Amino acid sequence: MGSLTPEQRTLGRENANRVLGVSRRDMLKAAAATPALGAFYFGYEKLDRPPVRAAIIGTGNEGCGAMIHDHNRDYLNYIGFCDIRPSNQARAIKEFSAHKQYTTDDVKKLKKYNDHKEMLADPDVEVVVIALPLWLHAPIAIEAMKAGKHVFCEKLMAHNVRECKEMCRVARETNKLLAIGHQRHYSVLYDNANYLVQNDLLGDVRHIRALWHRNNARPAPTLKDGKPVFDPETGLVVPLRDEDGSIVYLDGWKPKIDDLDKKVDFKKYGYDSLDQLVRWRLYNKTGAGLMAELGSHQLDACSIFLGKKHPMAVTGIGGTYLYTDGREVDDHVFVTFEFPGKAKNDHVVVTYSSINTNSFEKYGETIMGSRGTMIIEEEKEILLYKEAGASATSRLTSIALEKAGKKPLVEASPSTAGPSAATALGGLATADPSRGYREELEHFAYCVRHGNQSNYHEDKEHQPRCRGEVALADAVIALTSNLAMKQKRRIEFDERWFDYKSDEVPEGSDHTIAKRS
Repeated sequence: MGSLTPEQRTLGRENANRVLGVSRRDMLKAAAATPALGAFYFGYEKLDRPPVRAAIIGTGNEGCGAMIHDHNRDYLNYIGFCDIRPSNQARAIKEFSAHKQYTTDDVKKLKKYNDHKEMLADPDVEVVVIALPLWLHAPIAIEAMKAGKHVFCEKLMAHNVRECKEMCRVARETNKLLAIGHQRHYSVLYDNANYLVQNDLLGDVRHIRALWHRNNARPAPTLKDGKPVFDPETGLVVPLRDEDGSIVYLDGWKPKIDDLDKKVDFKKYGYDSLDQLVRWRLYNKTGAGLMAELGSHQLDACSIFLGKKHPMAVTGIGGTYLYTDGREVDDHVFVTFEFPGKAKNDHVVVTYSSINTNSFEKYGETIMGSRGTMIIEEEKEILLYKEAGASATSRLTSIALEKAGKKPLVEASPSTAGPSAATALGGLATADPSRGYREELEHFAYCVRHGNQSNYHEDKEHQPRCRGEVALADAVIALTSNLAMKQKRRIEFDERWFDYKSDEVPEGSDHTIAKRS
């Protein structure tokens, strides 16, 4: 991805816009005429009844940055929030105040619950949105459903597969809807990319390469009056050091501990330290590392491209190769999956890497087929290239689309055509589209309001696209990958792991994955 020249990128965008413009012209025109593109794509309408009343627990990065920032109050109306950290409570007020659908009076009326039990006891709350550290997803979700609330929970679904299955079972026992925030299920960009893959545009797909690369190997600078401090002897910037003396790197997983949070009784809430409370992603007790936080999104996308199939086996290598601060989770992971192909005994190989010392290619997925290659980059754009004897990025071998039995075909053609329908509609393949947060919350609220209240789970017309049973598969893949890296062996997936009715799980016990020796 990162090695493409500007000319090659331009060609890839033109190819994608041309293909999407022809293949879905009518659909795009209809979508452009609707108030909500996501609603058009994902089969829900404007609510003709009051929005669902919701409360959010966990107002940190995901809670504020996505669940509050991107929600549409016409569907889901927050009436309160809960967080044990004072800094996050203040952040929630700031986020609600900046939201264009909330007035100053609306913000003042928000309920600030003292704890989750007070929130669950509130009869006005219909939906609980959970954006807590991973280890709390299952216990809070289960308690909320048993208290009569529908649950929308951020990914990864839970800390282990047994907890995921219990969440699915409780949802059915209590007749409550449960959805998990793998937002690519609600990305218009990914929906269009998947349309092209499923309609055989790329031909025989045997390899998908997914990655999420960042460079956190640079120390954060010590600042004075907002400016970097330099060492007078070396002339170099003085690196910022943590309270324990270790160098602080540019790492979002290790934020500075706010003074407001230093008086929190972390032991009361089950944390071993204040550091574990604030920097929960660094610990095995509270998080599950890169595969849970990043890899789960991208393996979810790969599974969708492959027809929502489950992998057959996984092997991988991971470790803490950069940080020396005693963190328990890997900072580099390299994993290989074997997926079933279309025919018997066929294999599709999916590789995934997430690293912290190089950002050359950033993040995305590359799907390689016998007819062409598709790149989905940073959840923002689709690039397409024809597979041919000449250079796949030659301007004489761009991709065009023809209708033949309602399936797209790749053919050689010059890339000098005028603007495509997609370009005329804003360039679906090149725009900065919604990442799906708004749409997943809208649709969840729609399902709550329009679903069969006597038996939500039997109403197939009103189901979240990433309901519990779907998200269970993503958790199985991510958590089994961690096991494969820890145990340094190839693990074959058992189909029973993906069945919420089965008691079989990959971990073998409730215990979290131990720190690598």
